[in-house]
Amino acid sequence: MANTVSAKKMARKIARRTEINKSRRSRMRNFIRKVEEAIAGGDKAAANEALRQAETEIMRAAGSGVVHKNTASRKVSRLSARVKAVGA
Repeated sequence: MANTVSAKKMARKIARRTEINKSRRSRMRNFIRKVEEAIAGGDKAAANEALRQAETEIMRAAGSGVVHKNTASRKVSRLSARVKAVGA
């Protein structure tokens, strides 16, 4: 357990930040799930719309440091390839 005043303050800050990051990561995963559901349903228009929203959310998570930017780019790339293959 933290003993100094500064360490106690850092523990509080980390706890707040962890909650925010959990929320952002969860939100990102929800948007990804919507794209995957649209792909599974075979609805290309819905998948494209869901992908557009998911891409924004994934990049927002990367910008705030929840996920690495390369991880975010990889997720977007793989999702877009799967959406593209829906109609084929």
